[in-house]
Amino acid sequence: MCPLPRLEGERKSGAICNTYFAPCPKLLGSTAFRHALLYTVLSMGSVLVLLGFIYWATAGYMDGQTDETIEAEIRGLAEQYQRRGLAGLTAVIAERVGRDQEGASVYLLTDGDFTPIVGNLNRWPDAPVTSEGWTRFRLLEWGRDKSEEHEARARTFLLRGGLHLLVGRDVRDLEATRRLILNALGGGLLITAALALGIGLLMSSRVLGRIEAINQTGREIMEGDLSRRVPTDGSGDDFDQLASNLNRMLERIEELIGAVRQVSDNIAHDLRTPLTRLRTRLELARSDDPEQTREAVDQAIGDAEELLATFNALLRIARIESGSRRSAVTDLDLSELVRDVGDLYEPLAADKGQTLNIETGGALTIRGDRDLLFQAVANLVDNAIKYSPEGGRIRLSTRDSEGKAEVAVSDTGPGIPLGLREKVFQRFFRTDDSRSTPGSGLGLSLVRAVADLHGAKIELGDSGPGLRAVLCFDRKRD
Repeated sequence: MCPLPRLEGERKSGAICNTYFAPCPKLLGSTAFRHALLYTVLSMGSVLVLLGFIYWATAGYMDGQTDETIEAEIRGLAEQYQRRGLAGLTAVIAERVGRDQEGASVYLLTDGDFTPIVGNLNRWPDAPVTSEGWTRFRLLEWGRDKSEEHEARARTFLLRGGLHLLVGRDVRDLEATRRLILNALGGGLLITAALALGIGLLMSSRVLGRIEAINQTGREIMEGDLSRRVPTDGSGDDFDQLASNLNRMLERIEELIGAVRQVSDNIAHDLRTPLTRLRTRLELARSDDPEQTREAVDQAIGDAEELLATFNALLRIARIESGSRRSAVTDLDLSELVRDVGDLYEPLAADKGQTLNIETGGALTIRGDRDLLFQAVANLVDNAIKYSPEGGRIRLSTRDSEGKAEVAVSDTGPGIPLGLREKVFQRFFRTDDSRSTPGSGLGLSLVRAVADLHGAKIELGDSGPGLRAVLCFDRKRD
């Protein structure tokens, strides 16, 4: 096969790359393509080792067969020489040469000066001989129009009287078979390289496409479109799992950013009234009446304390959600903690003419931050007292429910509509009925943050009438 000029081949290769592979530089520079190229080299190396072993085993087997054929002919000639002497050996060689029209076998018997006596060679070959008498030489076969040179393998002997004997085989068929095997191996290696490289390019382009989809989604998100998600193809492969995890992360980020925006809006809305009231009272404090000034200052101090309490609650929720209080986690008895909360709020309930019932059983050991859990349960009890009417009943209880430790707070207040039971955990969210009640709308947000920190669940339900709030914790196992 005539090779193409080197320069022309390079021009064609570049034209193909530019015409059919527009993103060729990007693909060829990708990590996926470099890995594919490495796998191609490794595949070629593996195939080369395998094909080399096949060639070595096949060529060795054929050489062995040739040597066995030569040895068999030598044994036959040796028998004739022992039985009939030189005359018989010469007759046998002449007979075999006459019978072998194709010249597959090579024979030559010469005298001490290497002058041919009988055989199908015109002279003794000038080739090196091994210690065992084996030699390889080239035969020149003349035809009508051309000459053909091929290899022969033979073994030499020194007979009595200084005679020299050469017995061998024309190995042209063996050479042709070797060339055929080598061509097949070379072609197989090229096919393997082409297939491996083609598959590598295909896989690299697919991988690059999936990565580009992720990068494109990232660019669109950075431009402000937080609703964008990484596309999946439903195959469930590694890229699909990565895309699913990234999408869940993006959803969580979008939720957090939305919560921050909502908190900012709520802060601006809910704190505007107390700040306006504070400003008005400070203006009243400029009155010449000492009594009116004192009253306005006291009211302004109360408003400032309310604002500080709101910001402190926000900071407390932020610290809880960040997990900064995990170092304070210890073993504690939940029933004892509930009794302490009940003892603290019994006087407040009595002042409103309400009944606070505390029902606890045996010890319920959990792991948690006592101060935070105390604050969470206290917030639930405080809400129950705040929204229950005069003469209402409040029940604070604990129980062991299928290996879980539960704290329940029930009241006889107005309750919370079913559609708002998740929204009340948002910061500053307040129902219409509670807007006239003092508070910042952060109590239940803090309870949810404490529950999340402890891996607990909080559920709101009906107590018929009123609201029932339940905190459910995993019990500590001994």
